[in-house]
Amino acid sequence: MQARTDFYTASPDAMKAMLALEGAVGKLSIELPLLELVRLRVSQINGCAFCLDMHTADARKGGETERRLYTLSAWRETPFFTPRERAALAWAESLTLLSQTHAPDADFNALAAEFSAQEQVDLSVAIATINSWNRLAVGFRKMPQ
Repeated sequence: MQARTDFYTASPDAMKAMLALEGAVGKLSIELPLLELVRLRVSQINGCAFCLDMHTADARKGGETERRLYTLSAWRETPFFTPRERAALAWAESLTLLSQTHAPDADFNALAAEFSAQEQVDLSVAIATINSWNRLAVGFRKMPQ
């Protein structure tokens, strides 16, 4: 696969805005280990090799276990994830696949049981942000380094 346009050099202002958003996400109420799991799950769904490579390395540096990383795509079938993580992962899938799921009440209710109203919004912004990065990286064929 051949890389396409380098979006960083093609539109520095757009990338400055994306980086500012990413910086803001890192300062929101969602704990970093959970953010990395969500980033990975969304990137799995979107098939973003660049983001999978980067966030797997980040998760491992943050102490995430190999076992949980290996089974993340099948999180519903394992006992390795907490109710809070499960609610976040379900919400991440619902928002990423929005045209199919329409963010069902069951996923929202699970989210509301584990997350405050602020955390619900913060998590949703984090999900929107990684989806945006995935679309840039997949669309322009950004390769893992």
